[in-house]
Amino acid sequence: MNWEIFISALFLGGISSFHCIGMCGPIAFSLPIHHLYAPEKIAGILLYNTGRIVSYTILGTIFGLVGRAIYMGGFEQWFSISLGSVILIIVLQSILTKKIIHLNFLNKFNKAIQLFIGTYIRERNIWGMFLIGMANGFLPCGMVYFAIAGALATSSLSGGILFMASYGLGTIPLMALLSYFGFLISLPVRNKMRSIVPYFLACMAVLLILRGLNLGIPYLSPQLVNNSSKVISCH
Repeated sequence: MNWEIFISALFLGGISSFHCIGMCGPIAFSLPIHHLYAPEKIAGILLYNTGRIVSYTILGTIFGLVGRAIYMGGFEQWFSISLGSVILIIVLQSILTKKIIHLNFLNKFNKAIQLFIGTYIRERNIWGMFLIGMANGFLPCGMVYFAIAGALATSSLSGGILFMASYGLGTIPLMALLSYFGFLISLPVRNKMRSIVPYFLACMAVLLILRGLNLGIPYLSPQLVNNSSKVISCH
């Protein structure tokens, strides 16, 4: 196991869960499990969170492959700078509460997913918790986009899968407690937790930009290898 990928993704998932409390909290609150006995309630919460991790792992598979293609093409440097810049724009957009980037197709996709989730919430079937979790994992979410950026940065299929699965694991503790105990965390507290997230993400964006600048600083901006100049030999 690549412990660096695992720990960084787990940490990102833990930070993201503060954002999730505000954005995905209503879904966690609405899970039809509060009428169940404790063992069934815990099983429902585990199924829901397992579904989310499965979705994140699928995304990790896709974007791990994309990241590998970018790495092999020798575009890692400019991609890291571009990605960091886009993240900074999105963070600025969230702070200013003003739309700088408009993605209408994501709004339509978001509504379709929410309708799907609503259907299974109304059915009150414990096994439907897994499908609700999977659907939740595919909801358009800024924090998931940042996790995808991390999966891309691993430049490998295995790294992408490990990063997204670990990210999902990192979100579980707080989200599981939220689902089990319901509305014990007040709205002002949830909003305060969410307000911390943009500053962490801004730091992440700056690190990506520094990494792409190829300054030769160990750990912070290491020298990147240009893979496009490598000659592949069959002998």
